[in-house]
Amino acid sequence: MAIIPPKYYGRGVTVAVTLLLRAILNFFGITLFIPLLMLILESDSVHQNEQLQMLYDTLGCTNDTQFTIIIAAGIVLTIAVKNIIALWLFRYERDYTYSLYRALSRRLYIDYYNRGLAFVNQHNSAELSRNINFVCLNFVTGILKPIATLCSEFILFVLIIVSLAILNIEAASLLIVIFIPIVWLYYNSIRRRLNTYGKAENEAHRIRFKNVTESFKGYADIEINNAFPQMLSIFDDSTDRLIAMRKKNAMLAAAPQSITETTLAAGMASLVIIGAYLPQGNIGLLFGIFAVAAVRLMPSVRSILSAFTAIRYNRYTLDTLSGNKNDSAMEQVDERLHLQEKIELNNISFEYDSHSEGTPTRVINSLSLTIRRGERLGIKGASGAGKSTLMNLMLGLYSPTSGEIRIDGVRLDDTTRRKWQNSIGYVPQNVFIADSTLAENIALGVDAQKIDRKRVGKVLEMASLTKFAKGLAQGIDTQVGELGCRVSGGERQRIGIARALYRQPDILFFDEATSALDKDTESSVNHAIESLSTNNRELTIVVIAHRDTSLEYCDRIINIGE
Repeated sequence: MAIIPPKYYGRGVTVAVTLLLRAILNFFGITLFIPLLMLILESDSVHQNEQLQMLYDTLGCTNDTQFTIIIAAGIVLTIAVKNIIALWLFRYERDYTYSLYRALSRRLYIDYYNRGLAFVNQHNSAELSRNINFVCLNFVTGILKPIATLCSEFILFVLIIVSLAILNIEAASLLIVIFIPIVWLYYNSIRRRLNTYGKAENEAHRIRFKNVTESFKGYADIEINNAFPQMLSIFDDSTDRLIAMRKKNAMLAAAPQSITETTLAAGMASLVIIGAYLPQGNIGLLFGIFAVAAVRLMPSVRSILSAFTAIRYNRYTLDTLSGNKNDSAMEQVDERLHLQEKIELNNISFEYDSHSEGTPTRVINSLSLTIRRGERLGIKGASGAGKSTLMNLMLGLYSPTSGEIRIDGVRLDDTTRRKWQNSIGYVPQNVFIADSTLAENIALGVDAQKIDRKRVGKVLEMASLTKFAKGLAQGIDTQVGELGCRVSGGERQRIGIARALYRQPDILFFDEATSALDKDTESSVNHAIESLSTNNRELTIVVIAHRDTSLEYCDRIINIGE
C-alpha cells in the first residue's frame, strides 16, 4: 500500500509472520483439548489409541486417573506458555502499529508544512490539525489493526476447518455451511452503510473541531456580535450527527455476537440431529470436538465481522492519506546564505493558484528590483497591489511564477531557501506569540535549555523592552499567554523585533509591522526601528508600510502598482 512508508515494508513482513505464528499457536491450544476430551468421553481410549498408550508408558503412569491428572496439568502449563509467547508476538505487532502511526502523523505534518504558506492559507488550520492528529490514528487503529485481526483469525479459521475435516468431514462441512454464509451476508448487507456512516462521522468531527477552534480564537468578535448561540447551534447539530452515526455503528458492531451465538446454537442442534443417525458411541466425542472448535471459532468469526465493520467505517482515512507520499526528513540546517552585496529580483511575476482563486490571479507582473546591503528600502502601495506578496517572495515563502531572485548571484530556490531564511529577520503585521515564556518567544525554535539569555537581554534592550521584561513577575521566564493575550499591541510588535534581532540577521523585513497600532505606539515602535537603522549601518532593512511617517528613515521608497 502506497500509504505505508517503504522503510516499514520489512517490518510489515515480520508482522505478517507473527500473525501466522499467533494463529498457529491458537490452533495448537485448541488441539491440546482433544486428548483431554478423549479421556473424559471415552475412558478406554488411553489404551486403544497408540499415541496415548505410548505417552502413558513414557510417563510411567500406574493408573488412568494419574495419567488424566498429568495430561490436564500439562495442558494448562502448555497453554500458559503459549499465551505468553502469543502476547510477546502481539506486543511486536502493537509496537509496529503505533510506530507506523507516529511515522504517518509526522509525515503528514511535514508534508502540510512543506507545501508552503500558500497551501496553509488555502486550508482551514483546524482541519489540517485534525488530519494530523486523528485521521492518522484512525487509519492504524481502524484499518491496519482490523486487517491484522482479519488475517490472523482467518488463518485460524482455515486451520480449524481443515483439521476438523480430517477428523470428521460432516462436522467440518456443518461449520462451513453455518459460518461462511453468515459472514458473507453480514458483510454485504452493511458495507455500504458503514462507509456512509464513517464519512458522515468524519465530517461531523471536522465541523466540531473547526467550530470549537474558531470559537476560542475569535472570542472577542464572537462575544460582541452575539455569534456564540449560532456557533453553539452548529456544534449541537454536528454533535447530534456524530452521536447518530456512533449509535448506528454500535448496533452493527454488537450484531456479530448475537449472530455467532445463534449460529453456534443452530450448529449444536444440527449435530445432535445428525448424531441420531450415526453409530452409537461416536456422537459423544464428535460433539465434544465440534463444541471445542465451534466455541473457539465463535470469537474468531465475531472478530472477523468486527474487523470488516471497522475497516469499512474508517475507509475515509484512505482518501486523506493516499495523496501523502512525501517521506522526506526534516533536517536541521544551520548554514547561512549571507547577504554580502545585493539582492536581485529579475523580472519576477507571481500569480495565485487557480485552486484557491477560481482562475489564476496575477499579483506581480515582470518586476525587477535591486536591494543593496545596508540599504533602507521602503515599499508602499494601495491595498491589494502586491506589497505583502512581494515580501513573501523575498522571504522565500512563495516561489515566483516566472523570473528569479538572487542573493549575491546565488539563486533562491528549494536548495538555498533554508540557508537564506537563516540569515533574515521578519516582523509581520500580526506577530505570532506562542503560549510559552518571553525568552522562548524571543528565541523561537530554540530549545529552552539552549537559549542564550545574555543575547535575549541584549535584543530586549535594542527593542526597548528591557523595562517591560523587568516588570514581569518572573522576568523573561514569565508566560506571556496563548497568542500573546497578556501583552499589548506595541509590546507584541517589539517582541517580534527582538525575535528577529536574536537571529543576528543580515537583513530585517517589516511587513506592515505598525499598521495595527495607535499613533503613539506606532511612533514608539518606528523610533525603535530607526534606532536600529542608525546604530547598525550594515543591517539591511526592507519595510512595507501604508503611512509615509513609517518610512521617513528609509533611503529609498518604491511604490508598488505604479
